[in-house]
Amino acid sequence: MKIAIITETFLPSTDGVVTRLKEAIKYLRSQEHEVVVIAPDLGVKEYEGAIVEGAKTTKLPYYRSKRFSLPQRRIKELIQKHDPDLVHVVNPALVGVSGVYYASKLNYPLIASYHTHVPKYLDFYKLYPLKPAIWWYFRKLHNYADVNLCTSNAIKKELDDKRFHNVSVWDRGVAIDHYHPRHKNQEMRERLSGGKTENKLLVFVGRLAEEKEIHKIKPLLEERDDISLAIVGDGPIRSKLESIFKGTNTVFTGLLHGEELAQAFASADAKIFPSVTETLGLVILESMASGLPVIAAKSGPTMEQVVDGKTGLLFENENTDSMIQAIKRLEDEDLYRDLCRNAREEAEKFSWQKPSEQILDYYHETLKVFQKNQVKGTKKSKVKVTE
Repeated sequence: MKIAIITETFLPSTDGVVTRLKEAIKYLRSQEHEVVVIAPDLGVKEYEGAIVEGAKTTKLPYYRSKRFSLPQRRIKELIQKHDPDLVHVVNPALVGVSGVYYASKLNYPLIASYHTHVPKYLDFYKLYPLKPAIWWYFRKLHNYADVNLCTSNAIKKELDDKRFHNVSVWDRGVAIDHYHPRHKNQEMRERLSGGKTENKLLVFVGRLAEEKEIHKIKPLLEERDDISLAIVGDGPIRSKLESIFKGTNTVFTGLLHGEELAQAFASADAKIFPSVTETLGLVILESMASGLPVIAAKSGPTMEQVVDGKTGLLFENENTDSMIQAIKRLEDEDLYRDLCRNAREEAEKFSWQKPSEQILDYYHETLKVFQKNQVKGTKKSKVKVTE
């Protein structure tokens, strides 16, 4: 079949959504399906034989470090040009609104996937009074889809409670051959620790944004001068974080990719994950595949991946003492060895093969639901957007 994927983010951006889409596209192409990606125009024209069509971009006030695409009529033209069998809108929020609108208006089978917990993010941008309106907005968008997906059971429960229709879980995966303990590297450890290789080295990998709650790690570094932190990534609050962590044993590496990123994971002692806003957090599984225990704040999606005392250590959110106690447990050498081994063994269960096959199953399900609704004569309402 021919699939049009309309997404708010794609290459050369690097995040969990892009990682998941890359793996899905590679699998779909291997099965000889045609794929067209419609995404913010950042110069990429092709990926693994899939055509990439660019949409005009702009910068938003709250996120100047990245370019986004707003709703636009070009999406209608691109859908009509490629005439897919099915439209998949990934994370509909901005340009994805046009994907939902025109797929519905032009009567294409539609699947939508929820990857970013925007309502939760509002708490970190002093916009929490808008949460009811934002939930209404996303529910309205997703409920035009024949099938909806999310990335964890905890988020599925929340979406079900918010009356999103026909929600299923798109399973997690990891590149188990790429992220591996064999990438442990002394030179990388020196780089990440600022030369203090004897320190306990924690690594944070991800977007540097308010909702990642990276600032919560600072009290740990103030309490323990034998701990070093490497912050891998970039984002809108990097300069703010550099100021917050000034004078502590912290190294900011900027973005790392490919072999360097695999080395960064494997060369640390543990991955620290303070955020409770994630719909999943693929970096958790990437850390575990690298043989790295994860020290994480408790949240539904995180606790689906990390078992306390087996594959990582959990602490109470907003509780510095709880985080410090979790770090102290790493000093038990027998426990630490077990955590490293168990983390890798757990990750090996989650190659990208299953979720890639799964998305194709969901596409077939979308076609069936769409056809069933056509037979029933169900009319789809139209989303109101400015063309």
